[in-house]
Amino acid sequence: MSYILFDIGGTNTRVTVSEDLKSFEKPIKFKTPINFKEGIDKIVEAAESLAKTNIRGACGAVRGMLSEDRTYIAHDDVLSKWVEESLSDTLAKRLKTKVCLENDAALAGLGEAHFGTGKGADIMVYHTISTGVGGAKIEKGKIDSYHLGFEPGKQVLDIDRTILGDDILPTLENLVSGAAVEERTGAKPYDIPQEDAIWDQLANYLAHGLRNTIYYWSPDVIVLGGSMITGNPAIPLENITRHTELVLADDIAVPELRVAKLKDDSGLYGAMVLLGQMD
Repeated sequence: MSYILFDIGGTNTRVTVSEDLKSFEKPIKFKTPINFKEGIDKIVEAAESLAKTNIRGACGAVRGMLSEDRTYIAHDDVLSKWVEESLSDTLAKRLKTKVCLENDAALAGLGEAHFGTGKGADIMVYHTISTGVGGAKIEKGKIDSYHLGFEPGKQVLDIDRTILGDDILPTLENLVSGAAVEERTGAKPYDIPQEDAIWDQLANYLAHGLRNTIYYWSPDVIVLGGSMITGNPAIPLENITRHTELVLADDIAVPELRVAKLKDDSGLYGAMVLLGQMD
């Protein structure tokens, strides 16, 4: 039986197939259409070209905030034409199978917990620092229960607004994300030399967010992914660790911080794991 895995991002969508829920084929990648119907057509076309046998199930990572029942995108600034469209139901009818959706950061975390650097951790937290900031808590190999999702990037850190001023909400995302860095500096993060002091400054900001993560979720391991961590240049892990130790002082030990390894495939791995847990 074939299982379809997909990852709908703001820029690209990737679709692949697994026959055994242990590995998957090389994904088909295409630009995510602005139009919902066109996006559905392209996902179905890719799925049908990949499936070698009858499709038994499908699961996908989706950017944005999902509805409470996880059947459609409830809010997203990029895929605005997809918002409140019947994503899972439409795909289920077209693929003639059950379809599950999950937040992209949550599935990336699940993938890292089973196939990446989070493997073996009892309580693992995944944070992605990329264009935006997201994350999830993975406990005993499963995405922890939630009502409307995990949004670590939305936590407010600069309460008195001394860093970003009065016009920008001083969230972790607005401090360390790639989009925020570009907005403040006028340069793409990948064009900023590694030796620039901004990378250590970003490590310091991120450490304050991780402090909250450590106190609230008490993880064994924190896995950090996204282009601002795994790219070149990047926020150095040793700097993040050092600043996290400083902001925690002697109150609590810093859990092991690790760099994610699955990169673009993390959400697909997570979708494969979730299908296996549901099958």
